[in-house]
Amino acid sequence: MRLVDTHAHLDEESFDAERTEILQRAAQQGVVAIVTIGTLLSTSQRAVELAVRHREIFAAVGVHPNYVTQASDADWIAISRLAREQRVVGIGETGLDLYWKTVPLDLQREWFRRHLALSRELGKPVCIHCREAEEPVLEELRRAAAEGPLRGVMHSFAGSLETARECVGMGLSISFSGILTYKKSAALRELARQIPHDRLLVETDSPYLSPQPVRGKRNEPAHVRMTAETLAEVLGLDLEQVGELTTINANRLFALSLA
Repeated sequence: MRLVDTHAHLDEESFDAERTEILQRAAQQGVVAIVTIGTLLSTSQRAVELAVRHREIFAAVGVHPNYVTQASDADWIAISRLAREQRVVGIGETGLDLYWKTVPLDLQREWFRRHLALSRELGKPVCIHCREAEEPVLEELRRAAAEGPLRGVMHSFAGSLETARECVGMGLSISFSGILTYKKSAALRELARQIPHDRLLVETDSPYLSPQPVRGKRNEPAHVRMTAETLAEVLGLDLEQVGELTTINANRLFALSLA
């Protein structure tokens, strides 16, 4: 059985002491690839370093919407250069976040547009964060989609079915994290059942959003199996089938060149 964790933050310091063991545990659970995601120039550089060092790790580079006030135009130039590296398979984490209300929406939009444009320029998928910002995110995606179909993923999706359908219609995939396993997530599980199988992905968002069986503990890529198990139950498929279809989807979206 194969699984791909399409969104993790393996650059985090909490992983430093046992990163090798974390990768070993992931492999034992069938994880064949992990996309580790940058949130600033520094973490994007770290993601690329990890991807160069470990064959199972791939990188995405970008500036998280909550951190755009900490980034400069010079940082963006550096990220744009970094995005051209062979081990970089995605652009982001980008998007909009209205939960914390610490960063002006106009500034978030400006940086989101930069990422969307870079994604289109390089033909690399964009990794989209959307927290309590569905309508403004859709506005930006519609604007970008006017130039042609989008390539990317709605990461850790927890929005409405209408939003999911519109995103799929614009060319995006839908990724589910440990949120799918939570007791309160019955509506999200019903939504997952209605997503086209060729647009489904799974992720951990490690070290955050641990699945229900390990909730309260630090998340890690091995736990993506728990989310895949829940998705398999939802779809009425076995785990191997869900592992294979989501791996094929991730391989296609991120051009991972998995055998």
